[in-house]
Amino acid sequence: MDEALHRRRFRILPFLGPAFIACVAYIDPGNFATNVAGGSKFGYRLVWVIVAANLMAMLIQILSAKLGIATQRNLPEVCRDRLPRKASLGLWIQAEAIAMATDLAEFLGAAIGIKLLTGMPLFPAAVIAGIAAFAILGLQRFGFRPLEAVIAVFVGVIGICYIAELSFAHPAWNQVFKHAVTPQFGSSEAVLLSVGILGATVMPHVIYLHSALTQDRIVAESDEDAQTLLRYTRIDVLIAMSIAGLINVAMLVMAASTFFKTGLLDVDSLEGAHKTLQPILGGASSALFALALIASGLSSSAVGTLSGQVVMQGFINRQIPLLLRRLVTMIPAFIVIAVGVDPSRTLVISQVVLSFGIPFALIPLVYFTSRRDLMGALVNRRITTVAAGVIATAIVGLNIFLLADTFGLI
Repeated sequence: MDEALHRRRFRILPFLGPAFIACVAYIDPGNFATNVAGGSKFGYRLVWVIVAANLMAMLIQILSAKLGIATQRNLPEVCRDRLPRKASLGLWIQAEAIAMATDLAEFLGAAIGIKLLTGMPLFPAAVIAGIAAFAILGLQRFGFRPLEAVIAVFVGVIGICYIAELSFAHPAWNQVFKHAVTPQFGSSEAVLLSVGILGATVMPHVIYLHSALTQDRIVAESDEDAQTLLRYTRIDVLIAMSIAGLINVAMLVMAASTFFKTGLLDVDSLEGAHKTLQPILGGASSALFALALIASGLSSSAVGTLSGQVVMQGFINRQIPLLLRRLVTMIPAFIVIAVGVDPSRTLVISQVVLSFGIPFALIPLVYFTSRRDLMGALVNRRITTVAAGVIATAIVGLNIFLLADTFGLI
């Protein structure tokens, strides 16, 4: 690592960015759908799920970034190098399926947001969302900094919108803090929504992406340099994921203090939330909701497309043009719109589907980052591996419970 890096040792700004790109996936339209549904049906009861999921996500994203720093390879590439070809191919197929579910939610969310803000029909709103998504991806030709800056602006817009929303909603903060540290479900429906919240919070495609964002950003030339990079990376993740977590909590709290409090327990669609906010909190509140949804959908859609490129390149060493991938992944959203499927319900279901992809990204990540021969000085401490293993086990257990409940086995 050159001397310039050492001179900047105590300047964090040059190292910020990758986690902000990753954190966008944690505040995508799927989060809007699951958090609105959770808050309206169960009040503040599921705040703890968001807190727990966000803490899990912090650890997972640090491990992903650390893998990139230590190996100069992203997670799919390491899987391709270290696992049997059939296993790598199977991981690629499921990762592409998860990426499609992700992109469906993100693109639909942007289109719904434009529709809610402007009043235009959903299909032309989707066309506008598509044009905007192409424009955002086009920034990549100018390097990673312009894209990171635009993504950071989108995150800021979402955060400001929800700060304003909470000022209108006047939540019961004592109840928020109580339920942030008091785990409870109460019903199988709450478990279903909790798995959806988990799927919307811990995102498998950014587990792959984060390792790619750090693999060659700055190459460490010594163990000391690697430790320095990891230290700054932890700060990057802590800041970005804390912002994402607070926004997620704000989404659920807004729904709980607005809908659940007034007896509107079945506000389970984004359109319903927007329509209901206006008479309760005023037109400004509903407009802020739509604006935040647009910012969320457009930014997370761009990040999802980048993740798809990493998945294909890493697992099977193939690539297609980025804009072609963006075009192809828009098709399912246009089909959903054309056939008249409920877009908000589709968003919630897509988040449940996403949660099933988490173990396939998380288990290889934990395994590889625990290998000293691969990670060198950045190998996991034993307690880190144990904590990540507990997280993976908890996620798999929740998914098994959800399957059993869905098919009437319990």
